[in-house]
Amino acid sequence: MEKRLAVLREKLAANNLSAAFIYSKENRRYISGFTGSTGYVIVTADKAYFVTDFRYRDQAQQQCVGFEVIIHGSSLICQLKETLSNSNVKTLGIEEGTMTVAFYENLKSSLDNVELLPLKGIMDELRLYKDAEEIENIAKAAAIADDAFTHILSFIKPGIREVEVAVELEYFCKKHGAAEMSFDSIVASGVRSSLPHGVFSQKVINNGEFLTLDFGCVYNGYCSDMTRTVFVGKADEKQKKIYNTVLEAQQKALEQIKPGILGKEVDKIARDIITAAGYGENFGHGLGHGVGLAVHEEPRLSPLGERVLEANMVVTDEPGIYIAEYGGVRIEDLVLITEEGNRVLSKSPKHLIEL
Repeated sequence: MEKRLAVLREKLAANNLSAAFIYSKENRRYISGFTGSTGYVIVTADKAYFVTDFRYRDQAQQQCVGFEVIIHGSSLICQLKETLSNSNVKTLGIEEGTMTVAFYENLKSSLDNVELLPLKGIMDELRLYKDAEEIENIAKAAAIADDAFTHILSFIKPGIREVEVAVELEYFCKKHGAAEMSFDSIVASGVRSSLPHGVFSQKVINNGEFLTLDFGCVYNGYCSDMTRTVFVGKADEKQKKIYNTVLEAQQKALEQIKPGILGKEVDKIARDIITAAGYGENFGHGLGHGVGLAVHEEPRLSPLGERVLEANMVVTDEPGIYIAEYGGVRIEDLVLITEEGNRVLSKSPKHLIEL
């Protein structure tokens, strides 16, 4: 954590901030190593504090190496005020995207001589670039998900419900080392496959339907994310055309995911292919997003993605076509950007699988 703290301190100094106050789950873990659910990080120019309650005392002392662990009493705000005062903090950077208005107002009214200022994405910038250990964890999470996909193909059959597939995926992932799922698994069949985020339901899976599986799992805190659409039965020509259009868009975009290209430029490659096939209005979301401690983080691959892609970023490539009252297809890989180009972390097959 020493290197991460050093980089954070450089960013704070460059933004004229005396300290950072961090308590969102992902940022807290990234900067302190703490895996529990309650804790507050204060980083100054020369000190790092971890404030928590009695329940997490021992855990914090074990995990937060290089931090002074402080156990607050009945009033968290009083403890924060004392710690900031002792460190002579005048400008405090806060996570403006996650702090509630109530907490902000309480903090502001209690800290008389401290100016609260936004961190403006400083932590997002730090987390953009994955180190070797982070990449290893993401790759392991992706491998578990790949194995789960292989397993689930023999489980799927007409007559079972979407929820049964979701439960089996979760059971398999956890049995093979995952701590939890990255998000509520999307298991969407038939007309429900036209819902980009069609979380599993009680619907029965029938013959002659698309079935979209979008899921991921968490390993050592890091997420994976993949999507495959299969067909239950035999696909007709229209269904094959839709599938192959998405596959072409996904593969052509994948070829250009490399250092130096803008997120919006990669998005355009996939979007142009889908539009040329006559389905432009049926692809209404961005092509991809970053993945790490959170399943959705920077950078963004979308029409608004102005960030230049760089080595050691991990992103998704997930175009789709969604036709209301008919069905849909999405194909998603998890991709590590390297100095030479990219390495696909998702290994599951992408050809049309007919079950």
